[in-house]
Amino acid sequence: MDWRSAFAAWRRPRAILWTVAGTVTVGFLVALEIAARHYGLPGPMTNQAKEVVLAPKSGPLLYASMALMMVVLPWRQRFVAAGVAVGIDVVFFLVRWAVDAKMMFGNGALWVVLGYAVIAVTRRTGRERVLLLKGVGLALLLVAGRKTGDTWLLITSKTRPTVLDQYVATADHALGNPSWVVGRVVRATGPVGSHLLDYVYIQLAVAAVVVALYQLRDVATEGRFPSHHLVRTFLVIGLLGPGIYMLFPVVGPVFAYGPGATGTGGLHWAVGDLWPNTPPVGAPHPMPYDDLTPRNCMPSLHTAWATAIFIHSRKAPRALRIGGAFWLVATLGATLGFGYHYGADIIAGVVFTLTIEAALRSAARGWNRAGTQFVAYGTTVFGALLVSYRYLPVEMARHPWAFGPLLVLATASVIQGYIRTTRSWEPQVLPAVQPEPQPEPV
Repeated sequence: MDWRSAFAAWRRPRAILWTVAGTVTVGFLVALEIAARHYGLPGPMTNQAKEVVLAPKSGPLLYASMALMMVVLPWRQRFVAAGVAVGIDVVFFLVRWAVDAKMMFGNGALWVVLGYAVIAVTRRTGRERVLLLKGVGLALLLVAGRKTGDTWLLITSKTRPTVLDQYVATADHALGNPSWVVGRVVRATGPVGSHLLDYVYIQLAVAAVVVALYQLRDVATEGRFPSHHLVRTFLVIGLLGPGIYMLFPVVGPVFAYGPGATGTGGLHWAVGDLWPNTPPVGAPHPMPYDDLTPRNCMPSLHTAWATAIFIHSRKAPRALRIGGAFWLVATLGATLGFGYHYGADIIAGVVFTLTIEAALRSAARGWNRAGTQFVAYGTTVFGALLVSYRYLPVEMARHPWAFGPLLVLATASVIQGYIRTTRSWEPQVLPAVQPEPQPEPV
């Protein structure tokens, strides 16, 4: 009977869905590993395995991942896990200091996450095991997302020898060349402004974990994850975004038009040293570029992730709402001000995120007509933006007073459609019924 019950449980739709998702994820990681090996570099699985012993690339990310895993633990176990992670890192730190190796923390956090995976399999049963495995899987997926992103960037630089920056830069005239404008503003702020924006730009994942921890704060007591949360949106954005990189390879203004474009052997691949002082002019055409710089500009995934943080912080306490708004504004300033992105791919990133967010919310609550229509509309607008950047940039630059407002209105229509659609899903709060006045007894 136990065997039959287990078999029946595996045949449930949710169990089948998790099995398929796990199989696809493993297959995807193996494919990226093979692709990276083809170019003579380690893939995401190898890089992750190395961080069990070697210095991690990002210690804060590993501790943020461990914090996500700990949402399934009671408070006492959280303190124990954190203490064990710090203790392991102290040992690693002392050993690296003694042998004069690269210094970085985070191994302890990864060891704790892997340790709880073993505990879940060997010491837990039933729903408690499933919940702990979901926590471990969430933590490892966040780390794996970073590793797969690095491999994707390698693939874009190796497989796309030409880039389309001239098309996007020409189309950006319709928006007033925002990267050139903000770039000059950031330079005028000096090192203080640059350091602040750089910190915001680098620590985007940590900000996302802070919001996610608030959303998942009741997982341990309720014994289940919410149907939708920020981490799901983050992972899907990271999964789909690199596919657009392959279709629309762009390196960014500072590389295509600025001093950041220095390739192998000292060869300069930029059109000229134009950013951020002189917007480019002329007929656009595909331009060759080196095989080192990632083609990770269209759409702006940093903008997409910052937009997701802003959306998911709207129902949080005031401090998180202010933080979410600040992170979005600062990320926009960094992406434009450092010359990493054009204005055209910023608005594409916003449309990209709102469409994904609506699709995930629809899947969590059940698809209906409003959700389906909005996802179809968002997808259409996103596709139209990419097509217009590729095939209409000269007309866009020639008629900025027509195409500029049109781009803004198209983005605003997606924002307004998202707000209207998601508000219709909110439970309606009925006003309290006031009792009718009764006649006083005579």
